[in-house]
Amino acid sequence: MRHGKKINHLGRTAEHRRAMLSNMAASLILHKRITTTVAKAKALRKYVEPLITKSKDNTTNSRRVAFSYLQSKEATKELFDGVAEKVASRPGGYTRIIRTGYRAGDNAETCMMELVDFNELLLKDAAPAKAKSKRTRRAGKAKKAEGSADVQASAPAADAKEAPEGDNSADSKKTEE
Repeated sequence: MRHGKKINHLGRTAEHRRAMLSNMAASLILHKRITTTVAKAKALRKYVEPLITKSKDNTTNSRRVAFSYLQSKEATKELFDGVAEKVASRPGGYTRIIRTGYRAGDNAETCMMELVDFNELLLKDAAPAKAKSKRTRRAGKAKKAEGSADVQASAPAADAKEAPEGDNSADSKKTEE
């Protein structure tokens, strides 16, 4: 029984697994999208998401920790300079796994893993959706209706104030003629 065994060993030794995940994480950060098997992608998600969270805190220590995981200066630089800026407001869930079918040779389930904030096609679709606000509370409508009634009530009062001024101006025009 495998109760309480969360890590997927992926049929590799610990050193091989760590090196493979390090290389895959560096490739994901540099290229923003990779194609792999679903099992490797799920293992990579647990490996790379804490690194992306750590990259939000741009300190020397967090850079050293990220470099020890990635073993690549270029990937570390891209992580802290490019990726961290885009995901600064996101609380988590930096990667997306999209299943693409089965591999021809061994029938392994394959997928495309990508960084969420770097897919331009989905970002274009999401931009108009954010512009439209959704109301969920009924109380908000009642308050706005009362507020618009106050505005309407104040508008005639303002017109009433303008009317005597308008009459005065009309009187002054008559006297000028």
